[in-house]
Amino acid sequence: MTDGGAAQDTATAATDGRGGRWARLRRHRLPVSAGVLALLAAGTAVPLALAGNEDEPCREIPAATRALAADPAAATRALDPGDDLSRMDAVRAVLRYDNPCGDGAKVLGEAVEAATLASGPGTPHTLAQARAAYGVAAALDGADLPGGMAPGIARMLADYVVDEARYLAHSDQAEGPAVPAGAAAPDPLGWTPYGRFLAPGEAHADFEYEQPYGDAEADPEQLVAELAEDPEAFAILYDAERAYLAHYLERLTRQGGDPGFRPDPKEKSEYARTATTWPDNDLEDIAERIGNLMKHRAAHAREGTTGDLAAYDGTVRRHTRGAYLAAPRRVTARPPMAAVAARPVSGPVRGDLTDGRHQMFTTFDAWARQRAVPDERAAAMRQIIDDAYVRGLWMRF
Repeated sequence: MTDGGAAQDTATAATDGRGGRWARLRRHRLPVSAGVLALLAAGTAVPLALAGNEDEPCREIPAATRALAADPAAATRALDPGDDLSRMDAVRAVLRYDNPCGDGAKVLGEAVEAATLASGPGTPHTLAQARAAYGVAAALDGADLPGGMAPGIARMLADYVVDEARYLAHSDQAEGPAVPAGAAAPDPLGWTPYGRFLAPGEAHADFEYEQPYGDAEADPEQLVAELAEDPEAFAILYDAERAYLAHYLERLTRQGGDPGFRPDPKEKSEYARTATTWPDNDLEDIAERIGNLMKHRAAHAREGTTGDLAAYDGTVRRHTRGAYLAAPRRVTARPPMAAVAARPVSGPVRGDLTDGRHQMFTTFDAWARQRAVPDERAAAMRQIIDDAYVRGLWMRF
């Protein structure tokens, strides 16, 4: 069996191993039974049926909504919930349909792409686009997506792969659905809560934000669980995570550290950040999300929602772009998030595509070898990645 199932014999509840004030930045993870996991992966934790009963009459998508797929500016306006989320009901009205007729679900996904995706790989997201990404995630929170919509939603999350990563890190400082580029800029010590190696001038969706006394909440992880039922959507998300791993590694120092880190002379805590603290956390998040994808794939297979697993995996492979390797020398460019998802492949996938551990280590080991990373540091990073991958397979928030 592939890694999504074979890891069960050896998987253990890995712990973070970091204490003190940095521990609060990690969500608490709890073990989950196979039955509960299947419910989570099926998106039934919060019942919200968008697909409707097959026996019910379908609903036509209005012409105005169809037009959004071809008009990015109008689509962004339609799906932007506003800084205060006052337009969330309007966003839900555009996206939530019971049993859309014909190609309606696909059109809804295309409207989401038009509203949220950058205009090109080299173009940063605007603040309105980032707010719209939050609005879409919040509007679809707990949703059972109608068939055909998933690939468009997956492309949106892939376009915000760095921001989706931050969702796992958990911050209690989120102040709105998105932040302008200036708010995400590194401080004099090289620190920003929005991630490492950010493109200047790019706004960021803040999926951590929860509206006080409101009902809007974005949960990318639950959304990914639902999207994973669709093999094309799975391939899009898996490509983005593997591309992000290569993108991230090639920007680290030979010691696996953040080249922009500056020590704080006032910091006396034993848990003070070092140049490797946040790279280790970021690599954990990437590996955990890849593990999550394999967890959801296995859960959907157990529930029978994906049909024949071999056929599902074959479709995933057909939609997968290829393998991703880091550059042999350190890269200093800071491209926008859309460029991460659109990263050129390094060649065809080798080995079992759904063995996430193998695919990650193929990228990591090549990077460590080419950059002559010290053996002790490489081994520590490899263990961090492996532990997080296993945790993603068998743990939940």
